[in-house]
Formats: sequence, C-alpha cells, structure tokens
Amino acid sequence: MSKVVLIVTDSMGVGALPDAAAYGDAGADTFGHILENKRDIKIPNLIRLGIGNIQGVSWKNLACDKPIGAFGKMAEVSKGKDTITGHWEIAGIYTKTPFKTYPEGFPKSFIEEFEKAIGVGILGNYPASGTEIIENLGPEHEATGKPIVYTSADSVFQIAANTDVIPLERLYEICETARRMLVGDVACGRVIARPYVIKDGQRVRTSDRKDYAVSPPEDTVLDNIKNAGKTVYAVGKISDIFDGKGVTEAVHTSGNMDGVDKTIEALRMDFDGFIFTNLVDFDSQYGHRRDAVGYGKCIEEFDARIPEIIEALGDDDVLMICADHGNDPVHSGFDHTREYVPILIYGKKVKAGADIGIRESFADAGATAADILGAKAAKIGKSFKEVIL
Repeated sequence: MSKVVLIVTDSMGVGALPDAAAYGDAGADTFGHILENKRDIKIPNLIRLGIGNIQGVSWKNLACDKPIGAFGKMAEVSKGKDTITGHWEIAGIYTKTPFKTYPEGFPKSFIEEFEKAIGVGILGNYPASGTEIIENLGPEHEATGKPIVYTSADSVFQIAANTDVIPLERLYEICETARRMLVGDVACGRVIARPYVIKDGQRVRTSDRKDYAVSPPEDTVLDNIKNAGKTVYAVGKISDIFDGKGVTEAVHTSGNMDGVDKTIEALRMDFDGFIFTNLVDFDSQYGHRRDAVGYGKCIEEFDARIPEIIEALGDDDVLMICADHGNDPVHSGFDHTREYVPILIYGKKVKAGADIGIRESFADAGATAADILGAKAAKIGKSFKEVIL
C-alpha cells in the first residue's frame, strides 16, 4: 500500500512572482515578512525539510546543512491568485481567464433577483473583511433577519449570518440558491457560507463554513487517480473546491489542528491513494486579517505536528507540503498576493537534500502525485518523481 499526502498550507507564499506587480503585489513575501515580524519563530521541522534551502528566498539564514527532505518552489501559470485557481492548477488545470470579480459589489439587478428568490432583503454587497463586516452590519442583521453579503478581490459571493437568527441549514439553502443563480454574466467562482455566533459578547465565526465552487471544467489528477482504482481522500475544504469531482471520500475540519489529526487518521487507514489536505487557518485567521505574528504562531503550531505526520508515513508513502497562493500579512489591503509557493517533500525513499529547483507550474505537484501512484497525468504539469525517488 502506498499513499501520497499533499498538504496545502493555505496562502503560505514564498516571494513575489515576476508578474506580481500586474496584480498589485510587487514585493509580496508572505513567509519572509512573517519571519521579519516574528523573529523568535521556532520551526525546526520545516528547516530540516529544507524551507531555508529553497532557491532565491530571503531567509537563507535558515538553510540546513543536511536537509532530510527534497525542496523547491513553484510558480503559478494560471491567471489569478485565488483559492480555486491555485488548487485547480495543483491538480492540473490551467485557468486562462481569471474568474470574474466584483470590486463594486454585485449588480443591482442580480441582487434584486436574489432577494426575490430568498424572500428577504440583504445587507452589504461590497468588498470587505469578513470579521469587520459582521461587526459593522451584525446588529442590523440580527434585528432584521437580513443576511450579510460581501465579496473580496477573489471571485466570491460570501453570505454571513448569525445562526441564532438564520439557522445553519437555512443559510446553506440561501447559498445553494446563490450558487444556482451566479452564472453567465454574473458568474462567480465560489459562494461561501459564513456562519457566526455571539460568544461572550463577541461575534465569532464558526467552523461550519461551507464553500460552493463551480465544478472543474475538465478532469484533474484527482479524477485520474480515482479512475486508476485508488482512493482520493479529501481533508478540509478540498472537496468543496473541486465540487466533489474526483473525490472518493471527504472529511471537513474545524481548523488546522483538526486537519492534521484527520490527515494522520487517513494515513493510518488501509488504502492506496491520494490524501489531499487544505489547512485554511493560515489564510482565513491571519493572512486576511493582516496578523503577521499570529500567522507565525500558526506556522509554529503546524511545524510542531510535522513529526507526527512523518511517523504515520508508511515505507512507500510520500509527503508533500505546498501552498495555493500568498497572503502577505504586511501587504496593503486584506486579500491574496501573487507569489511562488514552497514545495517540500519527504518519505523514507525520498532523496534527502534533492533540490527540485523552481518549477514552472503548481501542476508539477499533482503530476508527481499521479506519477507515483501510477495514474494518468493531467493536461499540464511535469512530474519530478525521477528527481526525488
């Protein structure tokens, strides 16, 4: 039995891509700026895997003389810097046209039709930080029962609600209505349910978030691995991102540590296949909130769990750690940044210290997973299996 486990440390970019300025992201460096703001950071396991040995990074002081893993970084060839584009590219899809965004909010005509469909008016309809908008509009929402709608620099239609006002299942129904309607001239990459509660006088988002993504337009390595008769085990929001396409089993998570727990549980199960995990707290809790120190602590928490993940690997298993975009916590605004992402690889048979260089596409990670598992490649991506095994 062999498994490939790919863990996406959501938004942990490692430096601006050459075209970052076109996205307003010149100088972005998520990981580097976290290190500058949390100088006492303790990440011994990422260092041992080779995070400081990656070519062209700003933290060569973290280079390890004898890394235990293989290492490199990957560029994004798709147009965009959002969750779907990044994950889809990892799995072998090139997104030529960016998903449509709504910097001025969604068209008035659409909002009116949406309000008719759900039987109630809405609040908001402008780009905002999720935590800020529930503070600003929460009291009116709680008084009127009108859901809060907002967007960001990504192609997202987010709906926030206090679950004591709009029950969770009703919130999901409202999101499903939006998903059906957001097509054609008002196409949108994701609808996201953003439930919250009031706890100790504070509005706190819950772990019941749910993403409703458009379906991938073509087969990915997930489909190819599934079609090869192997398990595709999705942890976190992975299944939502792919609209369930190519996934054989899925579990949702309440946060990063729960995601690590469920990944380790999957590693100990008896199957051949692919474990695809997203750890979202880096992005949602710290990147968007521009909290560099908190982001650093979150990386430390993940780093401390790496030995447990490694211990759970079988003799033929391979661990890969990467990201899907950047979200520099010292950059202006509150949205993603266009960056390279790291790729760290470990396994008992992986060549320690192998430098896989600067890969042309995120898709190389998925291509390598498919190659190791004996599945067909997707349309894009070059396997680095021969370099690491």
